[in-house]
Amino acid sequence: MHSTRHFLTRIGAVLGVITLFAVTPATFAQGKHVHDSKTASRDLGTGAAFDKDGRLWVVTKETDSAGQYVVLRSSPDMGITWTDAARIQKAPEPVAASGEARPHIAIGGKGEIYISYTSTVARPHIGNIRFVRSLDGGKTFSEPVTVHANRDHTVHSFESMIVDKDGRITIAWIDGRDALQAKQRNEKYTGSALYYAVSHDRGESFTGDYKVADHTCECCRIGLSLNPEGVPVAVWRHVFAPNIRDHALAELGVRGVASEITRVTFDDWRVDACPHHGPSVAYGNDGKRHQVWFNGIEGDMSGSLYGAGGGKPELLGNGGQTSHPDILARGKQVAIAWKEFDGKSTAVFTRLSDDGGSTWTQMEAARTTANSDSPYLIDSPGGIVLVWRTQEEGIRVIPLWKEKA
Repeated sequence: MHSTRHFLTRIGAVLGVITLFAVTPATFAQGKHVHDSKTASRDLGTGAAFDKDGRLWVVTKETDSAGQYVVLRSSPDMGITWTDAARIQKAPEPVAASGEARPHIAIGGKGEIYISYTSTVARPHIGNIRFVRSLDGGKTFSEPVTVHANRDHTVHSFESMIVDKDGRITIAWIDGRDALQAKQRNEKYTGSALYYAVSHDRGESFTGDYKVADHTCECCRIGLSLNPEGVPVAVWRHVFAPNIRDHALAELGVRGVASEITRVTFDDWRVDACPHHGPSVAYGNDGKRHQVWFNGIEGDMSGSLYGAGGGKPELLGNGGQTSHPDILARGKQVAIAWKEFDGKSTAVFTRLSDDGGSTWTQMEAARTTANSDSPYLIDSPGGIVLVWRTQEEGIRVIPLWKEKA
């Protein structure tokens, strides 16, 4: 008999789930974990993914006297217990894991573990997009490789990664090579560019440095999702002339041909600086596109916004107090999460829909008075799950749906 799902609609029920699955710093520090130093206290960027058996895998940054590493852990029970940390690199290297940056993890159809991260070697955001894989469940790791062919000492940063249904890996990133070349020619160039690369052989190699667009925002994350046809779609903050920081969308063809870009937000936010707020995108099983983003323009629509299918955007939560929204769709289920600051503490709120976004239930999912990562929504065999890491409480694993008999 097929099961159906329903919301944890009562705040008390949700808080009970949080208590059960919250991973405290002590719990998360099992084994060889090295506690964050004060200088790394805000490097909380965490990537997470479930495998088909329901095991949760997370990647985080670890810093010790030798340098910085990406470490991998897994939990068989929604974060109650964890394996020891495993460093994926033999030698330390800089790892970006704060603000809009985080290491990313994706699980292949045969249990392959794919990890991407930005290794920043100089300010601002000058570095390389790196990739590591494990084909034996995290027992061993490949040597890190640089995904892009370009080796200019320039921006390669804020990477995002997705694996399609055929096992192809697409990694997109913000790239500064065109801005660098323009500067060398004494020409004006606004922002950076968007590039991507594709692996057709489980991460053994990448083809690409495929260019999608000029004039992207320099330091906003890229949203990636598969559309109903299974094609990777990127949404990013774009610099439309003369200095409008709205959002654009393009399909990233796996053979290296991207679609024409489409403008998908019309806030007309004009600012000569990067807002450090990237978008997120998801598709329901009806083909509808759902997206969230941040608008910093003063007025009634300032804050985190949600839009579906090109319709009129809706303001999330307490408007200007909100930030860093994320979105995920699973069939007819749609989940949105965002941060909200009340002057004393930061909460993550969620909006949940069981009918493709026609109706919603909103609730507070978690709260902290400490530094925190942005909320991160991931799919699991049992439904959509919120992962949120804070400096004091550690990683919280919060199921947003549960099975109904």
